[in-house]
Amino acid sequence: MIKRYKMELGFWGKLKRPIMAMAPMANVTDAAFRLLFLKYGKPDVFWTEFVSVEGLLSAGREELLMDFWHSPLEKPIVAQIFGSKPEQFEKGALMAKELGFDGIDINMGCPDKSIEKSGAGANLIKNPKLAREIIAACKKAGLPVSVKTRIGYHQNEIETWLSEILAEGVAALTVHLRTRDEMSDVPAHWELAPQIVEIRNKYSPETILLGNGDVNSLDEAHEKIKASGFDGVMIGRGMFGNPGFFTGKTPDVVQKLDWAIEHSELFEKTYKSNLSREAGSLKGFDIMKKHFKAYIAGFLGAKELRAKLMETESAGEVRKIIEDFKKGL
Repeated sequence: MIKRYKMELGFWGKLKRPIMAMAPMANVTDAAFRLLFLKYGKPDVFWTEFVSVEGLLSAGREELLMDFWHSPLEKPIVAQIFGSKPEQFEKGALMAKELGFDGIDINMGCPDKSIEKSGAGANLIKNPKLAREIIAACKKAGLPVSVKTRIGYHQNEIETWLSEILAEGVAALTVHLRTRDEMSDVPAHWELAPQIVEIRNKYSPETILLGNGDVNSLDEAHEKIKASGFDGVMIGRGMFGNPGFFTGKTPDVVQKLDWAIEHSELFEKTYKSNLSREAGSLKGFDIMKKHFKAYIAGFLGAKELRAKLMETESAGEVRKIIEDFKKGL
């Protein structure tokens, strides 16, 4: 007999299908990035960057809390946390609840070696017992708990691994359809989706199931949902350079250039020093460089423009360089 544990669906139970979610990505899905999507095309669910529960409980918590900054208009929004100690997850989840988040997501898929070394992220795939204890601890905060993970560590382990997570009773489960060892170096294994749906139906029929990996357009998202039987998808790299992704519209060159300017200015305004420090910036402007690679691509002169932007240190410089470029269009 399968023992099922109580779960709270919360906002997940009210969402219309199919569900389009924003993937949590370190130094990408920060407050500035999400505000652009709030303006130009909202996902059905917002996600924060992932934050260490151990860090949230340390003396340096104030610096980490800026990764939890969010607008009241970003609804519903899920706080993603990582770690390896259940007692810390309980406290971290309570903190997220107090900050106004609608749900808690546990990262059980990050392949970063420093994170795995502490027993967190993808390392939890090797320790189902601890993973279940962490889920149980998070539930004590009273928010719906979800998990983002992979299909296995070295190989496909969906039968043994996903069944453990589902049997613990999570409100939602996002499956990145690659193993930890595969990173993002091979095509996502969408062919496994029907089998994953069967496992969900067996262990936790109420759990919302999202697929993640190689979704590069809204049309492709709908195609994958239809073929897989999943309740929705989580989009990661496919969103880069396109805050209007969830509208399904394809931006032209001028729109992408304007977004690059607006994003730079929003980032600078959000993280400049007068928010909570006397000197310096809360996040280095270099973070914007990865976004320039996405915004400035696929048109004549993009390579040269991108090279100039990679040398910038402020939003003012970005605006001047792009406005000068636009004069030649």
